[in-house]
Amino acid sequence: MRTPFEEYKTNRKTTGDASLFGAFPADSYLRFTLKIQADQLSELSGTDVPTEVTIGLHADEWNHYYGKSVFFPMEESAETEDGVRTFFADVQCADILAEYSLTDDGLFYYYYSVKSGEREFCLGGENPVSLDVIENHVGERQLLLHAPDYKTSEAFRRGVVYQIFVDRFAKSETHRLPVKDGAVFDPDWENGIPQYGEYPGAEVANNVFFGGNLYGIAEKMDYIASLGVTTIYLSPVFDAYSNHKYDTGDYLTVDEMFGGNEALEELCRTAEKYDIRIILDGVFNHTGADSMYFNRFGRYRSVGAYQSKKSPYADWYMFRDCPEEYECWWGVKVLPRVDSSNPEYQDFITGLVVPQWMRTGISGWRLDVADELSDEFLYNFRRAVRENNPDGVIIGEVWEDASDKVSYGRRRYYLRGKQLDSVMNYPLRDAILSYVKEGDAAKLRRFTEGTYRRYPKGSSDTLLNFLGTHDTERILTLFGGEPCGDKTNEELSVLRMTAEEREEGAKRLTFAYSVLAGLPGVPCVFYGDEAGMEGYRDPFCRRTFPWHAMDERILAHYRKIGNIRKDCAVFRDGLFRILALTPDVFAYVRYPEDGGEAVLVLANRTKTREFCLPDGAKSLETGRKCRGKRRLLPFTAEYFAIPAGAEITGESLGIE
Repeated sequence: MRTPFEEYKTNRKTTGDASLFGAFPADSYLRFTLKIQADQLSELSGTDVPTEVTIGLHADEWNHYYGKSVFFPMEESAETEDGVRTFFADVQCADILAEYSLTDDGLFYYYYSVKSGEREFCLGGENPVSLDVIENHVGERQLLLHAPDYKTSEAFRRGVVYQIFVDRFAKSETHRLPVKDGAVFDPDWENGIPQYGEYPGAEVANNVFFGGNLYGIAEKMDYIASLGVTTIYLSPVFDAYSNHKYDTGDYLTVDEMFGGNEALEELCRTAEKYDIRIILDGVFNHTGADSMYFNRFGRYRSVGAYQSKKSPYADWYMFRDCPEEYECWWGVKVLPRVDSSNPEYQDFITGLVVPQWMRTGISGWRLDVADELSDEFLYNFRRAVRENNPDGVIIGEVWEDASDKVSYGRRRYYLRGKQLDSVMNYPLRDAILSYVKEGDAAKLRRFTEGTYRRYPKGSSDTLLNFLGTHDTERILTLFGGEPCGDKTNEELSVLRMTAEEREEGAKRLTFAYSVLAGLPGVPCVFYGDEAGMEGYRDPFCRRTFPWHAMDERILAHYRKIGNIRKDCAVFRDGLFRILALTPDVFAYVRYPEDGGEAVLVLANRTKTREFCLPDGAKSLETGRKCRGKRRLLPFTAEYFAIPAGAEITGESLGIE
């Protein structure tokens, strides 16, 4: 045993091992087992005989005060193990909920109390099995109970997600689209520089367009499919003034510069032929000031909330002093904030917007700034999506741990079965960056094992895992480029990587994508990362796609790994176990719950080394069987199929 104290959990209904998890359906029946290494206990307390072992549990009290804890005494098991004392308690999760007058879901914290001699140890921590001694209840273990019927989208897990910033991906070769009043067209697709402010946060008109559109995406479907893509996630497409479209003008109309409603319909039809789904970026926390709902500039024929208190949209917004003083997103005056708890607004989004676009053929939504949407909005939004598509996916933009997130002073209920399927996995991105650049193994373990322990398994399987998005620097630049530092936007607009920097960045980028693609969740590629695009902070991460200057080595790697991810079913819902994680090596395995072939991912970070593979191992990259040892160079990773029943550990692989 690695530590004096270890926790194991068993699902009493299925007899399956549930030790990796700390989130369960509310109707679960669990056995909690505590194993104590007697000789180490004796060193700590002077005796190897625990006199009392108890589980203490209490409900989360962030939103409600309960003022009590419940205790479950643990019995000593008759089954013996040399040098190990084993205790267990059987717990009906419904009984836990009933203690707090809860029904379908709840967030709880628990710890183990071990009395031995004259000492009492409290045990907790967020490792899947090993327990830490904790003081003053800091570090209690989390137990999340979710609705028994909680199902997350299965189709979403099938392959790779491809995120497209529509104006910058591809122009149509056959459709000529209009340039709207107020828009400026930049014809220099190859070398044009996105419009930028004098300094970060400075006002920018965002009215310069390069001409990418939905027809252009449809015409590039062969290319997209070659990456193992099964879902395309589009930046906002609804009518709006800006090139980014996060300032929605009309939720019921696709912007004419993107091709209008007909273009989205055609894109959905084309994608379906490739077995690819389309999800939209839903921006429902705010609209544009230049919109039919607010209409500050009078461009629309409607009577907007800015124009009149009698506007049908007046109650959607929050005015401090009408019409000039109103709440906006992060103080940006062109983005007036909507009251998402307003019933009329909710009815409009869930009764008109969601059905219209899901009937058009989209398969789900990414919810922009989900933290700022009310619980009621999220409940109703999920209901509407699932009524239109029982497998429709909802991914929230949440930058932190979503299982216990606090936003605006309230605990959120994202992953309890009635709001989101899952979230954007920013913590994993940060952990992979830290591991690749600095060898921070502890952080990577915390944000893999720890996250998957706290999340419902279906939510872990549906996590949106990525290395870059429209809100981050390009991953190639982060890995190989000169640091941004205090450089001005003008300097960053023309700063490019040297050949040596690109070489270093590419090596780390392909390594990082290999690590990411096999982990629980769905890998998401930001358009152009696979082609070697570089760029600093927004807007320089949103350049046009380099169709005539792609990095073929990086592209080949993304295609290879993406199609392995798509073709291996174990990546969709298989279990995850770390075999070894050091600053030098990360080895993990994905395996089906019911047995069968597993996949080993070996990632070698530093010096060239050899690994000992089990008999029958086969490289998924070459298709050839491996004989004994495998040699990996620094910053390389490989995927291996492992026969069912093969014993594999970090030690057996030869990892110290």
